[in-house]
Amino acid sequence: MKEKLKKISIAIDGPAGAGKSSVAKLVANRLNYLYIDTGAMYRAFTWAVMHRNIDIADEKAVQALAETLEIRLEADVELCRVYVDGQEVTNDIRMPEVSAQVSSVAALAVVREKLVQLQKEMSMAGGVILDGRDIGTVVLPKADLKIFLTASADARAKRRWLELKNRGTVESLQQIADNIQARDKMDSHRAVSPLRQAEDAVLVDNSEISLQETAEMIVKMAEEKMR
Repeated sequence: MKEKLKKISIAIDGPAGAGKSSVAKLVANRLNYLYIDTGAMYRAFTWAVMHRNIDIADEKAVQALAETLEIRLEADVELCRVYVDGQEVTNDIRMPEVSAQVSSVAALAVVREKLVQLQKEMSMAGGVILDGRDIGTVVLPKADLKIFLTASADARAKRRWLELKNRGTVESLQQIADNIQARDKMDSHRAVSPLRQAEDAVLVDNSEISLQETAEMIVKMAEEKMR
């Protein structure tokens, strides 16, 4: 008789370009778990701010947007489709101009409060995997398995460059490297929920291994927790 495994919650944190989303999707597919792309949620909010020409220094305008904006995720075979107020923005939120602004928007307390609450509600049923900057420390502090996924700055920049190139977006490797370094600094030093490794998280450096190998490693850890 096949052993019945319990459903657990998995949190993956780490800096930009470490492959968190790609790895999380691979793990979710292997375990038949729900993948909640938190980074896409922050990108969606950032896109909305830019699309509406809102100054992020205008607290009232950002608060008003947070109170009314609807962000919806839909699982697909290969990606997580993202909708803002019913409009699909799956590709729009990955554009370089959004990448350059997302850390500033994500650092706003009102934005984090809204999206963290939404992420917690989506995770209540278990059998979920989330990735981001503060999943193991803020969103799911009691997650059954916490991973802190990182890689060298050079490896992360090359990975992101190839990803954008495959999408037909032209951006130099140096531009991407500069953007990643700027995001690292901002994410690690922001006042609200800074990027840091949870004390009980497993550190995984995938500078020298593929995303597929990274996912296999995490699946094995998850299966141990599920027994």
